[in-house]
Amino acid sequence: MPIIEVTYGPQIEEDQLLRLKRALPHAVSLAIDCPEEPYDWALRPGDVEIRFRPRGPYDVSGLEVVVEIRSKWFPSRDETRQERCDQLCDAVVEVAATPSVGVYLSLPIAAWSQGE
Repeated sequence: MPIIEVTYGPQIEEDQLLRLKRALPHAVSLAIDCPEEPYDWALRPGDVEIRFRPRGPYDVSGLEVVVEIRSKWFPSRDETRQERCDQLCDAVVEVAATPSVGVYLSLPIAAWSQGE
């Protein structure tokens, strides 16, 4: 279950954010797909959590969009971490319609639990 945080600058318009909202669950799920947590193309509640926030007055960034993904570490994800991050960055650049994008993929040792 990835947690995705999207920070965006004032030049990003609402339609760009809506496109990201629609595309990120699938794009991230494809990028982190692995044998230990396979993506079955049927996302359910709790499978992906996305949080959007505008860049604040004290934030410092040279990019229009920064996407941070946290998902559990598995050996197969670790082996191809950079390729996965590059694949996702390409997808975000296309969907957001701006090359000014950064993607940070973090794979900590973690656990997840959720209620109904």
